[in-house]
Amino acid sequence: MDRNQVQNAIVGVVASVLAFGALWIKILKTRKEIASHPRVNQDYERENYINSILYSGDRHCINMIRMRPIAFFNLCDILSRNNLLQSTKSVNIREQVVIFLHIIGHNVRFRVIGSRYYRSTETIHRYFRVVLRAILKLYKLVIRLPDELTPSEIRNIPRFYPYFKDCIRALHGTHVRASVPFNIQERFRKRKWGTTQNVLAAITFDLKFFYVLAGWEGSAHDSRILSDALSRPRGLRIPEGKYYLADAGYGIRNSCITPYRGVRYHLKEFSDQGPENAKELFNLRHSSLRITIERVFGILKKQFRLLDAEPFWNFQTQVDIVLACCIIYNHIMGVDPSDLLNYGLYEEPESDLIIATLTVREEREEEREWSAKRDEIAQTMWTDYMARSIR
Repeated sequence: MDRNQVQNAIVGVVASVLAFGALWIKILKTRKEIASHPRVNQDYERENYINSILYSGDRHCINMIRMRPIAFFNLCDILSRNNLLQSTKSVNIREQVVIFLHIIGHNVRFRVIGSRYYRSTETIHRYFRVVLRAILKLYKLVIRLPDELTPSEIRNIPRFYPYFKDCIRALHGTHVRASVPFNIQERFRKRKWGTTQNVLAAITFDLKFFYVLAGWEGSAHDSRILSDALSRPRGLRIPEGKYYLADAGYGIRNSCITPYRGVRYHLKEFSDQGPENAKELFNLRHSSLRITIERVFGILKKQFRLLDAEPFWNFQTQVDIVLACCIIYNHIMGVDPSDLLNYGLYEEPESDLIIATLTVREEREEEREWSAKRDEIAQTMWTDYMARSIR
């Protein structure tokens, strides 16, 4: 190889090295731009998306986070004022609550929410837990014991008053899908429903929860769950002389009146023919009074789709989520900027009261007592009903 060829070869190598170096510098610069540019856009896009939820009208806000903006900002204010949530350097209270409501409202997985809000799955998971704990601490504030007066929903309707004048609330239960370890699945299996947790709630006639007991296995009988609720030191309480309406599954017992068994009950059963005796009339009106109560869990499950889906948390979190949904539901039902914000969290004194388990004989005596009361109500209804029919 002569001298010119050597020089040309060297020049070619140098040119190739320089070209490769220039290309590599360009690639590094481009990668740097790609890596740094989205961070600015992420913050902007996230804020823009949250604003679109909260400021694009009531209907859009309800569709996305299941409440109007006024209820949302009220909830954030309550959580902030009671020091239950704090903004952090990267995630403010508003974003924390929006993300939580988005998840329970639509049953969206953490990784999906993370990509939509430009957050890591770990961040979404962490703040979901933070908000869940904060919401649970609102139980005493939002799920409050009502007064003992006859509800206006009874007092103002002649079909119900004075017959149900001592009825102040109603009991209702539902099954929520549950995911539990294989070795205890049989206890949680509810026939065709699969594994569920059985939830008991006491509900006022203006459709608010005032007591919720979640976590019982799906196979547990309603009457057993009610006994547990009544036996807890800070459990369900029924004022003396008053009673709750309940379905037949709870069984007639002290301060709990159920319909007559083996007698027409559901409203549709009376569509072609009216009541023919006192028991049928009682069941018809019992059903009419409870029908609105039965809607509450249906509303709750439609509002929070997560309750009707296969859970992906541990069981205690599944129980906590049911309670949180009931708390948020009550907040939405009763929201009033000049009302709720005036109440702080309060601690009720611990009670040492423990309700003793009744003997079989005492239970039978209670059944006879409240069966007699039901008979008395039914007969009075029937007498008045027949008198009006004659006129």
